[in-house]
Amino acid sequence: MKHLRDLLVSWGPAGLFVVSLIENAGPPSPGGTDIVLLILAAARPAQAMLCAAVALVAALIGSAVFFEIMHRGGEKVLNKYASREKNARLHHWAERYGLATVFICALVPLPGLPYKFFAACASAMGVTRTRFLTTIAVARTPRFFALAYLGSRVGQDSGAWLKEHFWYLVALAALLGVTLLIWARLTERREVEGRG
Repeated sequence: MKHLRDLLVSWGPAGLFVVSLIENAGPPSPGGTDIVLLILAAARPAQAMLCAAVALVAALIGSAVFFEIMHRGGEKVLNKYASREKNARLHHWAERYGLATVFICALVPLPGLPYKFFAACASAMGVTRTRFLTTIAVARTPRFFALAYLGSRVGQDSGAWLKEHFWYLVALAALLGVTLLIWARLTERREVEGRG
């Protein structure tokens, strides 16, 4: 484990860029960017904010690649494996809550949140590239900079700190989910009343 940590530290921000790019463009790999960012911030506190910025830029580039793949071919895959009724429900969900769920999963550093599933559905179901990437940027910015700050302050114990505060993070995700759900419902109601 120490050998792997030393290797990641030796790669520095360039290695973090590659990890973040691959994680965001390709198949799910829970928490890879977060772990490397924490390790680098703990080992090189003076570069912590630079590492957060590098992770963010790579995440946006990777997310743009992921969006293009899913936007062009994702709906065909969904049509192949899901019934017409399921597809209609997914379209309805994506229109109402797609970006809200992507935002929560991209913001809160919990390994079990199905970020890639929600991001794939939102991309395939017609969310615009600008809205998708803006959502990622708004969510990943506080996440990466907070993790970099934590790593630079707490050091090697950052992972333990996150484990100790796991339920606080779950509560934050739940609170955000409820807030965004209420906001979506209120917005939808206003639109209906505006049409009537």
